[in-house]
Amino acid sequence: MRAITWEVSGSQGFETAWAEREDGVLRARGRAVGTVPEPYWISYQLETAEGFVTTRLSVTAEAEAGTRALELLHDGQGRWTANGEPLSDVDGALDCDLGLCPLTNTMPVLRHELHQAPGEREFLMAWVSVPDLAVRPSRQTYTHLGPGRVRFASGDFRSDLEFDEEGYVVDYPSLATRLAAR
Repeated sequence: MRAITWEVSGSQGFETAWAEREDGVLRARGRAVGTVPEPYWISYQLETAEGFVTTRLSVTAEAEAGTRALELLHDGQGRWTANGEPLSDVDGALDCDLGLCPLTNTMPVLRHELHQAPGEREFLMAWVSVPDLAVRPSRQTYTHLGPGRVRFASGDFRSDLEFDEEGYVVDYPSLATRLAAR
């Protein structure tokens, strides 16, 4: 188990994830606190199957409007449900992307080794906004730029991310920077 903490400039907050990778599977749990777009606390658990394909994201968000919970499940065949309700607009997605969370950039990068090998891949993501936990489709492109460097693009947004050898975000300009372990 590895603990990773980021200063999340995108939310003016912090996130810590406890992540474990083994045989093409990622399991993680994390907590985040932020003040943008409003003050909130997030707790999450993430599980993938082989090939780093998301199987489950469970999130609880506490904000001024109250507490919300999301159980996002992927059936391994490309279909998703949110709290038991089908999400046909994200059918075919292999991954979730929890808003303002640098950890969820790990799965597509690891699956295609884009932090180590040349390539460009476009993905459909089940994107979860924070703190309202609404799920929307998001088209994202990841492009290998060199060892440990990957360009992330979605719509008009672009950012050149830095990953460590294990595939975890070190620096995501305009979103998050990993804090050094003491």
